[in-house]
Amino acid sequence: MDVKIEPGWKKQLAEEFDKDYFRQLTTFVREEYRRHTIYPPAPAIFNAFDHCPFDSVKVVILGQDPYHEPGQAHGLCFSVREGVPFPPSLVNIFKEITADTGTPLPANGDLTRWADQGVLLLNATLTVRAHQAGSHQNKGWETFTDAAIRRLAESRDHLVYLLWGSYAQNKGSLIPSKRNLVLRSVHPSPLSAYRGFFGNKHFSQANDYLIACGKTPIAW
Repeated sequence: MDVKIEPGWKKQLAEEFDKDYFRQLTTFVREEYRRHTIYPPAPAIFNAFDHCPFDSVKVVILGQDPYHEPGQAHGLCFSVREGVPFPPSLVNIFKEITADTGTPLPANGDLTRWADQGVLLLNATLTVRAHQAGSHQNKGWETFTDAAIRRLAESRDHLVYLLWGSYAQNKGSLIPSKRNLVLRSVHPSPLSAYRGFFGNKHFSQANDYLIACGKTPIAW
């Protein structure tokens, strides 16, 4: 199956595209876009991969579902397009960055600027029906995104994995922690941020590790 995705990722994930689950997932997703309003827009489904080539990944941030309200999702977890109000979790992410690194609150919530520096902003599920959180879970996306994490774990060392909340932390079993920096905390959601997301200093720790490994730090 020919999938339009960054060439490095296409090579790494080629086996997945020919598996039955991915063919079934593709049929399901195409029908969903035909019958319903689905986010993100179809050309943005693989934005996380397209903006962060396989060989360029330095940091991995894992989300769960795309945003499911109009104009928000564009293929990068936690990110919203320029001009869209910051969702609560993103507000808390920016608050922690300011407290941790001194970087002021940005003008917009488009995290493409992170992706282009080597931050893979990967949701476990890459599509969602409008206004229906979790509506495309357990359709095959999780198998695909787990395969992407596994390929990174097998082929790349000295990466930083930021696992926020129990859902992301469950992916930790795929990651060899001895060869990478794996940082865990509660989710930045307002429901949990005050129980350990604020003050986790993940952003400065990530940069310290990258520098120690001879890599350019992220301009958060």
